[in-house]
Amino acid sequence: MAHHYAGVPEQLPRDEVLAKLKPWLESAKHGKLGQHLKYDQHVLANHGIALAGVVHDTLLESYVLESDKGHDLGQLASRHVGLDTISYESLCGKGAKQIGFDQVDIERAGQYSAEDSDVTLRVHQALLPRIVADAGLNRIYAEIEMPVREVIYRMERNGILIDAALLAKQSHELGTALMALENKAHELAGQPFNINSPKQLAEILFTKLGLPVQKKTPSGGPSTDEEVLSELALDYPLPKVLLETRQLGKLKSTYTDKLPRMVNADTGRVHTSYSQASVITGRLASSEPNLQNIPVRTAEGRRIRAAFVAPQGSSIVSADYSQIELRIMAHLSEDARLLEAFAQGEDVHRATAAEIFGVTPLEVGPDQRRVAKVINFGLIYGMSAFGLARQLDLERSAAAAYIERYFTRYPGVARYMEETRNAAKREGYVETVFGRRLWLPDIRSSQVGRRQGAERAAINAPMQGTAADLIKLAMIAVQRWLDERQLATKLVLQVHDELVLEVPDAELAQIRAELPRLMTQVAKLKVPLVVEVGVGANWDEAH
Repeated sequence: MAHHYAGVPEQLPRDEVLAKLKPWLESAKHGKLGQHLKYDQHVLANHGIALAGVVHDTLLESYVLESDKGHDLGQLASRHVGLDTISYESLCGKGAKQIGFDQVDIERAGQYSAEDSDVTLRVHQALLPRIVADAGLNRIYAEIEMPVREVIYRMERNGILIDAALLAKQSHELGTALMALENKAHELAGQPFNINSPKQLAEILFTKLGLPVQKKTPSGGPSTDEEVLSELALDYPLPKVLLETRQLGKLKSTYTDKLPRMVNADTGRVHTSYSQASVITGRLASSEPNLQNIPVRTAEGRRIRAAFVAPQGSSIVSADYSQIELRIMAHLSEDARLLEAFAQGEDVHRATAAEIFGVTPLEVGPDQRRVAKVINFGLIYGMSAFGLARQLDLERSAAAAYIERYFTRYPGVARYMEETRNAAKREGYVETVFGRRLWLPDIRSSQVGRRQGAERAAINAPMQGTAADLIKLAMIAVQRWLDERQLATKLVLQVHDELVLEVPDAELAQIRAELPRLMTQVAKLKVPLVVEVGVGANWDEAH
């Protein structure tokens, strides 16, 4: 194997070295410790080595202890061991002038490599005792984050098939729709303009058409960001058209144009990457491509999901926790009426509407149910009367009255929210049902906006975090069961409260029957967990 190290003897052949290391790397008896070992596992797998025996990962130790901080090894070394480490950029440079690691001076490359191993061990020795000392944190680390690390790796490795021809057709249709929207925007403006130029857009909206300025940019000009356009779109046609243009343009550039180019030449599949340590609440984040942000509420978004397909002789199966955050709210708040609604299997939005409007559930109309649904979900995210008024297009006083009535009927929810805010201010964090710690650095901020944002997060984080813990436990349980039964079914995607599987026809009946059992038995809450399973030739049909 050729190398570029300057002034050094010929290196040992890579294949020979890997062959010597392979038995040790593949042995489960020899425990491995590393920093972000999922990455190394992929690199080794690309060279025919199946890494086994992963016992500890400092990236995940840090994430469990301090989810709100950075988890790079350099940051961990500085924070926990008091060491300044050699950075990759100092060796290889960055940007266009960056060199490959095999071109770095051998002495410096050796130092960097040895330091990485040494520092990882030292960081591990500093972090693990702190995790083990706390039963909740130890459970999150040992029973959730470490086991799910392997499941995520396998899911990334599996990838998912896409129908590139269907995406090409959608791209063309989106292009045609975008041209029509652009022409409509020019018509409404009374002149052609570059819809992608904030300067020209501001001129048309605020100077020519005289629309009210909502907020300013840092340089002092009127802002044309999405929030501003959404506000203006309630009353004026042009901002509404511009919003549609942005949404369709984003779908085209991010998905229909890009996904076919991201198909792996060796596997013929798209392989997203899941970050296990970047979202404070414990949720996974998907990137390259991001498959968690495909809009499911629009027809165009659902059509993109239709391009995620099963191979011949298989189906796509989707398993989704139903109304999981509301169920967690009932569990945490122990509100008697909410617990009863879920225990009886009632439509919780209809039950809430009945309580708020003082009618029987049978008398609840569609508009009343919609109001109740917005309140149910809005309160989980700490929505104010102002936010509710905007979303329902109501007077603020009417929205405030709805919220007041809600809290009168569900006093346990009001008590839970108050107690959670107080606990967050006292401790600086809140916890999930399973003991995950969700840090809120702005909870004591002197800036009102930041403090209020942290208070809203304090209410939502335990619910979103518990939901994240549940889906991870479900991933572990499902993969364990698939392995025990030696089934060919594969987990291919995880999106918020949903698992997506690729299932051979011969295993379909078994998977459909077992998934709800496996997913609902991972934890016992004060309300029943419900899992909805769908099957189809593609993701949209299954969902």
